[in-house]
Amino acid sequence: MTRRVLLHVGAPKTGTSFVQDILFTNRAALRERGILYAADRHDAHFLAALDLMELPWGGLEREAVGAWDRLAAEVRAWPGTAIISHEIFGTASRVQVARALESLGDDSEIHVVFSARDLVRQIPAEWQENVKHRRTKTYGRFLENLQDPERSAEVAQWFWGVQEIPDVLDRWGESLPRDQVHLVTVPRPGASPTLLWERFAGVFGIDPIEFTPEGKANASLGVPESTMVRRLNMRLNDTLPNHHYRTFVRELLVHRNLSGRPGSPRLSLPEDTYRWASDLARSWVSELALRGYDVVGTLDDLVPGDPLPFVDPDHGDEEQVGDAALDALAIMTRETARLRDVEIELHGVIDDLMGQLDRFHSTRSYKAKERLVAMSSTNPFARAGLATYRRLRGRNSRST
Repeated sequence: MTRRVLLHVGAPKTGTSFVQDILFTNRAALRERGILYAADRHDAHFLAALDLMELPWGGLEREAVGAWDRLAAEVRAWPGTAIISHEIFGTASRVQVARALESLGDDSEIHVVFSARDLVRQIPAEWQENVKHRRTKTYGRFLENLQDPERSAEVAQWFWGVQEIPDVLDRWGESLPRDQVHLVTVPRPGASPTLLWERFAGVFGIDPIEFTPEGKANASLGVPESTMVRRLNMRLNDTLPNHHYRTFVRELLVHRNLSGRPGSPRLSLPEDTYRWASDLARSWVSELALRGYDVVGTLDDLVPGDPLPFVDPDHGDEEQVGDAALDALAIMTRETARLRDVEIELHGVIDDLMGQLDRFHSTRSYKAKERLVAMSSTNPFARAGLATYRRLRGRNSRST
């Protein structure tokens, strides 16, 4: 059987986490069907991407050392289909791409998969993702950075590195036959909620019915919620460790509660930015139509739809922002109360165990052992007796 390797390299905000959840959750069942998703932890392919591209990532890069080579070795040893997936692979340089393809084996049939959504939807989503990762840049400044022809700002370099569809496909697919470069398009709003998964499953060779996704994609933040979280970042960034931010702000507050909050206006683009992004997206579609890649979906999905009403998150409705902040305060208060109850319960357990320990320490046998231990430091007979006791008990030399 020919070893077939599917490298899913992005882009962010195109259902990638949703797909990776399905692959990771069902990795044992997929293996039984000849499909390898080699991951002993949920972020295994993320660590491999950090290692391949030698990216700094808040200290995680130290944990990632060697992760790519280990993943590549597992893939080379697998006789059937193997899937590798993470959205930050998209930013790899040509040198890093060459290393990745070479390390997967000369006898492998390598396919590159890139999922893409229209640029007008991607830009607001990327700013919100920045906000969810502690950034404080205003929306207006973010849009200015992206439209700067020099792309000198870090945020612009990152965005275009993973979102400029023709460039990413050129870097990753340059040495591959065009029919082994797959462009999966994210359906337009209003499409069947399972359509995107069906497109991915078709490329991966997975039965979309058998492996039906149980969860749903994360809903995006509304304008007032985005404004509130960005302001919250400004107050917390110098005082709250990242692991606490991830638990309480990103997961509890944003993902589990504020995302999809009803009644909030959706983030969109101002009129001039919409025209610029729409023109750029259409130029990409024209270029992609000439390249002959395998398009899973339709290139029309990448043509932006009509503009949505623009609500500026930098100068939003303060009453709506205040309501979002009060909801956030209520969520955090309830969680604090829950954790306080857990703390009280644990203190009760600790007090009970300490009481049992105190009662044990007050027994005659324990006090006799204490005296024997004390005497053993000066009395050779006591030392010999203690050694005999420990041998009989099968305890180590630190035990009493």
